[in-house]
Amino acid sequence: MANTKNDSPTVVKKYANRRLYDTGRSSYVTLEDLCDMVKEGYDFVVVDAKSGEDITRQVLTQIIMEQESKGENLLPINFLKDLIGYYGDNVQGVIPNYLEQTMEVFKANQDQFQEQLNNSFGGAFPFSTFEEMNKMNMDIFQRTMKTFTGIDINAGKK
Repeated sequence: MANTKNDSPTVVKKYANRRLYDTGRSSYVTLEDLCDMVKEGYDFVVVDAKSGEDITRQVLTQIIMEQESKGENLLPINFLKDLIGYYGDNVQGVIPNYLEQTMEVFKANQDQFQEQLNNSFGGAFPFSTFEEMNKMNMDIFQRTMKTFTGIDINAGKK
């Protein structure tokens, strides 16, 4: 199939007719195939076949849009509105790093989080786990803000 995370990324070429060609498999693929590749941990980049421009971000966004349109909603409306609101804002440069770090924390704690959710049906709901994750997320956001803008959002708080 495609490569693993340890190899260099597979190049997928997107042609003007919107077809995607996986150079690693030497075959045409669909957005659904690319979605499966992401879920399986395969690394790839998508380039415009004519210009060579890296269009991976646009294709991944298209995959997300398709998944959302199928009713597999991961992105709450208020989150999307907030995200849109940050385009052109003076903290726009901070948001990608913050979101990436937050997702890394979530992935690192996913097993513990899943265990807490499973245990919650037999006992009390795991509010402490959510509180801990929220504190970690806020800490990441505060450090990111201070690093990129010099603004300490905790200044004056005790």
